[in-house]
Order: sequence, then structure tokens, then C-alpha cells
Amino acid sequence: MPRKLPPRNSSWVQLTKDFVKEWPEVLEGLRFTNMPVKYLEYVIIKISNNVTIHYNIKRELKRKSQITIAKFLKTTLEQNYAKIRGINLKFDMPKLKKDIKSKTIAVLEKSFK
Repeated sequence: MPRKLPPRNSSWVQLTKDFVKEWPEVLEGLRFTNMPVKYLEYVIIKISNNVTIHYNIKRELKRKSQITIAKFLKTTLEQNYAKIRGINLKFDMPKLKKDIKSKTIAVLEKSFK
């Protein structure tokens, strides 16, 4: 049976279904299926022929747009999808937590005025 290709979405990265369970202190009560690339620090893709692709997103965001980085990741994953042995993602949790907190406060302030 052929492997299913990743979804097509411009500047977002798919998360596992259990992401909220893995990070309850950050994402408590929220349900995410994808997230902007700007919250990733790096991606390590291990391919079956012992090749490892280490992509430092934090550094690349200084020179490239989120959409450009997301397109590169999408293309790389699609081209190597059948050969991928594993993917490691490192999230910028302080930034994610800060942004979620500030957005939540803004929504609550608008809702309870």
C-alpha cells in the first residue's frame, strides 16, 4: 500500500494527533492540527540511505519568508517521503507559549468587555 502524502498547506507544519498530550502546559485545552513554521527551530529528516538533512529554520527565517521555508520542507518531504525513516522537530516553546498567551488575552478582553 503506498504511503499517504503530507497535506498541502503553505506556511504550516502538521502536528501529531497527540501533540496536546505531549505539551499540556503550553497547549492546555487547545486542539491544533497544524502550526506556522515560525515556531520551529529546526527539522532533522533521516532518510533510509543514511543521509540526514538538518534544516535550521530559526536561522533561515532571518533571510527567507515562512512560505519559502514551508515550500522547501514540503518539497523535501514529498520527494523523499517513501525513504524517510524519521523526522525530529524542535519547537521554540517559549515563543509559542508567549504568542498563545497574548492571543488568548486579546480574545478574552474582546469577549468580556
